Amino acid sequence: MIEPPYSSTLAGWREWVGLPDLGLPWIKAKIDTGAQTSALHASSIEEFSRDGEEWVRFTAHPWQLSDADPATVELPVHDRRTVRSSSGHSQARLVVLMDIALCGRSITSEVTLTSRDEMVFRMLVGREALRQGFTVDPARSYLGGRPEKAVRRRNRDRDPR
Repeated sequence: MIEPPYSSTLAGWREWVGLPDLGLPWIKAKIDTGAQTSALHASSIEEFSRDGEEWVRFTAHPWQLSDADPATVELPVHDRRTVRSSSGHSQARLVVLMDIALCGRSITSEVTLTSRDEMVFRMLVGREALRQGFTVDPARSYLGGRPEKAVRRRNRDRDPR
């Protein structure tokens, strides 16, 4: 195997990540080299103006099977994009910048806001984020560690309250 000429952090095809800007220490994410941009499950997306700038207020839901423990956040709008899914469906999305804690590192990345209710993972980490020094091993998972068992259980429970 040829080693890359740079330092790289190894990640599995799924990882527990943190979103400190949202106050979410744990959210299970799919690491997806097939997606260009990262995406986060968000509801109640509302645009507004603050000091002449475009902002967005939204609610993030960290657990895969529940709407418990929501985090309502306000961030500046970084961009607007049309994103095409793997099934060919196009959707206009707002893009925000946020810090992502992944495998012991913190990176700032563009993240689109969308409903991922029908998806297994509430977050997807795409190539733009992974270009910041990550290599993905598709045969492995959770190389960055896992939260304690009680947190993992909350992610599986339909109503973790």
